[in-house]
Amino acid sequence: MLTIRLAPTGKKGRIQYRISVVENKSKLTGDPVEVLGFYNPHDKQLQCNQDRLKYWVSKGAVVSSKVKSLCLTS
Repeated sequence: MLTIRLAPTGKKGRIQYRISVVENKSKLTGDPVEVLGFYNPHDKQLQCNQDRLKYWVSKGAVVSSKVKSLCLTS
């Protein structure tokens, strides 16, 4: 089963996140199936590919609560 969630990147104290489609049981920093965008909480930057997000949801991917609040309410 696929999950759309935030994967941490960057360095300690300055973490950024990738919005990625991953297997449900993979590690947070594991290989993603597809990267849909990024989120930088320090600069409040958000880039999310809405078309691909809707595509993966239609294929049965589960969206995490944080990604849902960031991408689907915008």
